[in-house]
Amino acid sequence: MADGSVLVTKEAREAAYSIPLADLNPAQPTLFQQDAMWPVFERLRREDPIHYTAQSDYGPYWSITKFNDIMAVDTNHQVFSSESALGGITIAGQGGMEGPLRMFIAMDPPKHDVQRKTVSPIVSPHNLAILEPLIRERAGQILDNLPIGEEFDWVDKVSMELTAMTLATLFDFPFEDRRKLTLWSDAITAIPGQSFLKSMEEKQMLIQQCFGAFTQLWNERVNAPPKGDLISMLAHGEATRNMEPREYHGNVILLIVGGNDTTRNTITGSVLALNQNPDQYAKLRANPDLIPSMVSETIRWQTPLAHMRRTALQDFDLNGKLIKKGDKVVMWYVSGNRDDEVIDNPNAYIIDRERPRHHISFGFGIHRCVGNRLAELQLKIIWEEILKRFPEIKVVGEPKRNYSVFVKGYERMTVVIPSRL
Repeated sequence: MADGSVLVTKEAREAAYSIPLADLNPAQPTLFQQDAMWPVFERLRREDPIHYTAQSDYGPYWSITKFNDIMAVDTNHQVFSSESALGGITIAGQGGMEGPLRMFIAMDPPKHDVQRKTVSPIVSPHNLAILEPLIRERAGQILDNLPIGEEFDWVDKVSMELTAMTLATLFDFPFEDRRKLTLWSDAITAIPGQSFLKSMEEKQMLIQQCFGAFTQLWNERVNAPPKGDLISMLAHGEATRNMEPREYHGNVILLIVGGNDTTRNTITGSVLALNQNPDQYAKLRANPDLIPSMVSETIRWQTPLAHMRRTALQDFDLNGKLIKKGDKVVMWYVSGNRDDEVIDNPNAYIIDRERPRHHISFGFGIHRCVGNRLAELQLKIIWEEILKRFPEIKVVGEPKRNYSVFVKGYERMTVVIPSRL
């Protein structure tokens, strides 16, 4: 595996440094699928950290690649808007036949603040303490059912399954249908023709299926006494109960993708990172107290969402570069997390770093990931349960990565567990 990675890196490095600086365009799904974007970001951080790409599949855009510049943009919502009507939070923009889908992550204050506040109790410390034993029981069941000595897909059997179970509980969604949540999440973010989706029609059909199921849940919950699940919170919340259907659907998409993709790709990433760094895996086995620190380091190392996008509401000078009103600004979290001016030895995976939570994967400011503590909790629990059961999980070959510049994750990763403890 290492030889393949080194080879790709050498070719990728030569490619990244041979292109004229003005033509550098990190927003290429192929680069991410091949794990070959690192030298492009390395060069941008060194030579042009606030970089304008005039031509791309997503139109012209600015790349913000250094940690502190990303923070400056992420915390300045007065100038840099998340508003869905302006393009929302991804480089691809939002839209479709009926216009953009509204969701609170793609809103500016004050509306953003009241909608976020409606759902945030579900990830309060009190609620996480209630969820913890349930997540632990399920993690144990998943791991106890894994085959020993046989190859299997870790993404499907473990990462998808645990996150689908948790998500079904948060929505109070029919538990036996939980993998529909995974399917819909994938359909929302996947690119037809480059994924399991064959066509845009298939994508639209699955998204409409999702909307239909959640409209039914809304109708049930709005006519029942308030409960502690996300749909009931939205249906009864003062700021959300009169939402337009498309706004409700937008928030459902946000909660499905936010609750699914990020955690599941970091669970997979943790197994991969420990395999690529056997000294760190040995350190973890020798001292399971390092799990919380390892979890944070994996979230930084993986960076499950590669970017967030903003739109400039006015002309703005950022470190000598004039960003014009209306310009598309892309904060590359994946690059900020490898900024050696802020993080020591950032390309290394070190599970006992001094400040492991000093990373940018959850964003900053008002849009900081609302479910970040739940993500950390699921990762912590799965690793506590893994270390009780298995001396080792071995990755077989290279994983298949997503074709995406937004979701940085894995479609498949073959592993084998040689034995139980």
